[in-house]
Amino acid sequence: MSLLRRLLLRQFVPIFLVAILFFVLLLQLMDIFGSIWRYVAHDVPVREVAKIALLYVPKCVSYALPVSFLFAIAYSLGILYANNELFAIFCSGTSLHRLVLPFLFLGALFSVGSFYFEDSVVIPTFRTKNDLYAVAVKQMESLSQSNVTVTSPDQRVIYQADYYNDAQTRLNGLTVVIRDEKMSPTSRIDASWAEWSKTRWVLHDCRIFTVDPATGLVTDVRMPSYDSPQIVEPPDTFRKLARNIEEMSAGEAGRYVALIRKAGLFYWDALTDYYRKYSFACTPFVVAFIASSLGSTFKKNILLMSLLSSLVISVVFYVAQMVAAILSKNQIIPPLAGAWSPFSLFLLLGFVLFRTART
Repeated sequence: MSLLRRLLLRQFVPIFLVAILFFVLLLQLMDIFGSIWRYVAHDVPVREVAKIALLYVPKCVSYALPVSFLFAIAYSLGILYANNELFAIFCSGTSLHRLVLPFLFLGALFSVGSFYFEDSVVIPTFRTKNDLYAVAVKQMESLSQSNVTVTSPDQRVIYQADYYNDAQTRLNGLTVVIRDEKMSPTSRIDASWAEWSKTRWVLHDCRIFTVDPATGLVTDVRMPSYDSPQIVEPPDTFRKLARNIEEMSAGEAGRYVALIRKAGLFYWDALTDYYRKYSFACTPFVVAFIASSLGSTFKKNILLMSLLSSLVISVVFYVAQMVAAILSKNQIIPPLAGAWSPFSLFLLLGFVLFRTART
């Protein structure tokens, strides 16, 4: 049995590597030709285009892994079936279910590995690629915003600013209200502007109102500058909440979702994309089930049929993911269902096909 599995893996590995290269090249060409008019219009040097393309390689590998895995399994088993070697294996008492166990193991391994690969390699390079592309084609997006209101995690410090300047890390027209443990206001600081100084905000041209807890009287003091260990909400909190979950690691995405929920903003879009980080990582495991059942289906035109079936299944799966995400983001189904329902449906389909496959 171990000899058969080694034979199957020796046939699978080169096909899988060639398939990865093919689909990565295809995705790279689609990305380059889709943006070539922007490169030409802004006179972007070839070296800069090559650097952007190189940074896009890890993301291409992430996209290409499931479809390449599906194609390689289906094609490897199809070759055995076309040469009647699969019948010989079955007649020896070895079932298809036992024969393809290495593929199922690889599917589980790829699922776990792709999640960490996405977090540690794909996200940083994809973020850098998008930043370089935006600079190259003059497509910069500002994170500054006006009329910002933020509260501290313990709800005791409230910030209201007329404008947050992200480039200068500066707040203009700032009002800060500080409350005690009973949520009663103890002081209010009105500042013309404030700047971030490593760990806290330094307020300038201030007018400070302080409430005496014993008498309830309010004192009014003017100061050229003021800083307090309580005014420490980081600049990220004041930025425009228009970040792309695809450019965040799982930890960053989780904190971002918590941030917009705390701000009282609509968070189903971000929460659905956050859950999809986990469901997409599990795709190779689903692919292993489906591809293992396709191996004994095609006896002629194996290369063409394996490639065609891989592309069709991949397109249907990604369309199902897109539809589920749209339903979730429109609050028709919960975010958890929007992220995991396509995975669950295809896992069930793969299991049924695997159980009913010719063996």
